[in-house]
Amino acid sequence: MPGTRLTNIRPVAVPARMHRRHWGLLLGLGLGVLLPLALVVAYLFLIAEDQYSSTVGFTVRREEGADAAAGLMGGLASFVGTSSSSEADILYEFIQSQEIVEAVNARIDLRAMYSAHWPGDPIFALNPSDSIEDLLSYWRRMVRISYDQSTRLIELRVLAFTPEDARTIGNEILIESQKKINDLNTAAREDVMRYANADLEVALTRLKASREAMTNFRTRTQIVDPESDIQGRMGVLNNLQQQLAQALIEYDLLAVQTENAKDPRIAPAQRRIEVIRERIAAERQIFATASSEVGELGEEYPKLIAEYESLSVDREYAERSYTIALAAVDVARAEASRQSLYLAPFIRPTLPETSEYPQRFVLSGLAALFLFLAWAIVTLVYYSVRDRR
Repeated sequence: MPGTRLTNIRPVAVPARMHRRHWGLLLGLGLGVLLPLALVVAYLFLIAEDQYSSTVGFTVRREEGADAAAGLMGGLASFVGTSSSSEADILYEFIQSQEIVEAVNARIDLRAMYSAHWPGDPIFALNPSDSIEDLLSYWRRMVRISYDQSTRLIELRVLAFTPEDARTIGNEILIESQKKINDLNTAAREDVMRYANADLEVALTRLKASREAMTNFRTRTQIVDPESDIQGRMGVLNNLQQQLAQALIEYDLLAVQTENAKDPRIAPAQRRIEVIRERIAAERQIFATASSEVGELGEEYPKLIAEYESLSVDREYAERSYTIALAAVDVARAEASRQSLYLAPFIRPTLPETSEYPQRFVLSGLAALFLFLAWAIVTLVYYSVRDRR
């Protein structure tokens, strides 16, 4: 018809059908995800042996009296065994060390316990021919440690193939931990006594030297105490002053009582006054010129006083140091006679009744998740490369 527009109608789309690439994706899903997942599930539920978990919890405690006793020594506390490092941190590292593995294995034969299901369960069981490094790695898998640094609490989850073995290993860990604490105690005691005795020897040597120096000074100068000697000299000078005043008074009274200048009593009185004045001048010269000869060597008196003061300070310091060192030895001896560190278990090794490991459903879910993610990533990479061509 005139004026009519013709419209082209596209043919109807054919039903979708599977192409080769789709079959490839399904094949990859089956081989890369479903088949490995089926093998994992089959291994976990059919082959893997049950594992039992024993719980152990403990902490390291320090005797309160030990800190209080160490505090009595003030600044010397840092030299007599007070440590800034935490014993709980040491124990945390020790439980994961080869030393404890060797000690426990020597008593209860860890290899026999953990390799009982070898080769039936090659993934979760231990190969009996493994080296000590492999045993240590396996130990860290089977002994799971939780440590709270704020509270210093250590909690262990010990895995084994039987409930009895799990509790036995937990008990052995507890025993070895107590031994380690005892070793730390012994080392601390030896350090305390060694440092305290060393300080005492130094203080005693210093005290002997200071007293010997003071004795040599007194022998050389023939003065026991310069201060006392000065006080004695000042007493002599004061006494002379009093005698001079008394002699002057007697002379004045005699002069008033007699008018005869040739009185025989006048001359002795005057002579007495002159002698006293000469003696006073001589005593004053000792302090004024600072050159009086003392002892056999004729040393200056001010220098002797300065030397004596220095020796007195040294002796006083040596005596106080010796007293503090002696107190430190007494405190160290008291510390060494008691257990300042001890292991305080708050959870004894438990005997499990139900196997909690391996966590089959959790491991199956994780395996499915990671296998699917790996398949998806490989698929996306393949299509990305394909579209670029």
